[in-house]
Amino acid sequence: MGKPEEKNAARKIRQRRVRRKVQGTPERPRLSVFRSARHIYAQVVDDTANRILVAVSSLSKDFRTTGQSGGNVVGATLVGQMVAEKALQHGVQQVVFDRNGFLYHGRVRAVAVGAREKGLQF
Repeated sequence: MGKPEEKNAARKIRQRRVRRKVQGTPERPRLSVFRSARHIYAQVVDDTANRILVAVSSLSKDFRTTGQSGGNVVGATLVGQMVAEKALQHGVQQVVFDRNGFLYHGRVRAVAVGAREKGLQF
């Protein structure tokens, strides 16, 4: 499983398997995390209405003013904190965590820890 195409295909299989069970509702939307080599993205999704309620990434203006990188754990924690703050402003207190087929480790875990620090429950 060395080739990037094979790794991405395996991640897509894990993503579909988890997505069958993890659904975002209006009361408890889905916090979806995606990571690339240089950036990290987090969004809160209501799957019943097919709407993105909140989205933050290491490319957003708020994040770029901090001077951090999205390619490390510190930046990912900051993205988690920012998405939690915005979600709480929109009246979302509880979410289901969707790691998007990635291991719950490193930057993906850092987003979850940052969101929990700011009061998001999951």
